[in-house]
Amino acid sequence: MTTDVLIVGAGPVGLTLAIDLGRRGVRCILIEKKPAPEFLPKMERCNARTMEIFRRMGLAEPIRAAGLGRNVPMDVYIVLAMDEPPLLRLPYPSVAEAQAQIAACNDGSMPREPYQLISQYTLEPLLKSVVERLSSVTVRYGHEFLGLSQDVDAVSATVRDLEGRIVEIRAQYIVGCDGGASPVRKQLGILLRGEGNLMRLHQALYYAPDLYDRMPIGDGPGRGRHYHIADAQSTFLIMQDSTKHWTLHAVVDRAEEMAAQFERTIGVPVPHEVLYVGEWRQNLLLADHYGAGRVFLAGDSVHLVIPTGGLGMNTGVGDAIDLSWKLEATLRGWGGPTLLPSYEIERRQIGDRNVAASRYASLGRRKWRSQYRPDIRDPTPEGQATRDHLARVANVEQRKTNEMIGAELGYRYVGSPVIWEEPGGPEHQFRTYAPTTWPGGRLPHVWLQDGRSVHDVIGDGYTLLRLRSSTADTRGLERAMQARQAPFTVLTIDEDAPRDVYGHDLILVRPDLHVVWRGNTEPGDPAQLAAVATGHAAVG
Repeated sequence: MTTDVLIVGAGPVGLTLAIDLGRRGVRCILIEKKPAPEFLPKMERCNARTMEIFRRMGLAEPIRAAGLGRNVPMDVYIVLAMDEPPLLRLPYPSVAEAQAQIAACNDGSMPREPYQLISQYTLEPLLKSVVERLSSVTVRYGHEFLGLSQDVDAVSATVRDLEGRIVEIRAQYIVGCDGGASPVRKQLGILLRGEGNLMRLHQALYYAPDLYDRMPIGDGPGRGRHYHIADAQSTFLIMQDSTKHWTLHAVVDRAEEMAAQFERTIGVPVPHEVLYVGEWRQNLLLADHYGAGRVFLAGDSVHLVIPTGGLGMNTGVGDAIDLSWKLEATLRGWGGPTLLPSYEIERRQIGDRNVAASRYASLGRRKWRSQYRPDIRDPTPEGQATRDHLARVANVEQRKTNEMIGAELGYRYVGSPVIWEEPGGPEHQFRTYAPTTWPGGRLPHVWLQDGRSVHDVIGDGYTLLRLRSSTADTRGLERAMQARQAPFTVLTIDEDAPRDVYGHDLILVRPDLHVVWRGNTEPGDPAQLAAVATGHAAVG
């Protein structure tokens, strides 16, 4: 069996990569050890940048239709129990409210798409249904990756199929999207390094069909997304996308204790069923490399973060969308020798930064939880002082988890061989985002007069934006890109808003909406710019 790209692992990252390659017409095979997607609690939110990516793939609306309703509040609470007055409420807009805020803003500071709460057990079957409709993609569940070997021309994988037979798949490239225990990464001998086993928790999934509808319970908190219980066990209740399923995390010794832990958390009897209980450990780990030779790694196989900040799966989707167009370019013949190596250069720095962001958020949560004292429930002045102090600290520290727009939108590729070097650059921030067209950064979203976003009028190749009556002669760059046989379009936008936000007359954007180059006049050496953009420039 032969193909262009073999993808190992059909979680959200592998599925996203397969869909993007498939819609580009690249032949690929996607294999997954499990016989089908599992109904297990894992990720539960696509952040704003991920939803922008899914929008460009035509998936934003189907994902929103399958996920949490657009009018459901996304508030976060600190509570003693679900039937007692909350210690702290952090309000966050529903999807509908966030969409209204985006529609009213045109200074580049907002994403094109807001976040979307959708459980992984909802997202995976949706993405599976999409990829199975792509003619260039073959999907094989119940197929286990066993090993690989590679030479200068191709890479071969040994796979056990549904019937237990050993088959060989030969591909131009393999991508391991196979999770934290990644057999592909282990085959390459690549190590994860950092802080492992920071905390051991149990996680349980419950079906409680009436809980959301009954909120608030007595004097308890209103409807929201997350409920952190101020106790000694790091208890944390999460609403899933149906509003009828809930997950609970807690530090307990035995899985059997999670049933009573749920009942204590709710505070009053509610009909419920325990669907799953499992154990997990917090890790902050990063791979030494993102691949070797013709084999690449993406998602949890190269970065493991604590879910605080919601940067795990979302970082993996960013990996997939960086790698997909570079694989296509190389297979089509116009991608140069530095294009695929730039994947590790670009994405590993983001993995490192997001591990740090997760650490920052986790330390914030630990700080407010450390204010817990056994007298927190006492109806005494001392008990009230404990509650007030914990709430004050949480009002500062919990926000580090829930307000990560800088990490989501403000990441920028530094030192990439396929980004035009411009000395300096804005500081990387986790919690704040300032729109910029500095090379390497994501092109900010700006509305056009016809109601579309600039993002929506940019195609899947390279685009040179010519803004507000620019008279620059771009024919040299057009000829240079054509000589490289790279997909290239010049897009003239004669409006004020994009020019005001982007700050330059000319912006060269690559297929993933990251800026390659910017200027007010034609590039001094268009051939060299084209060589850099397409991966043909010599690296000194």
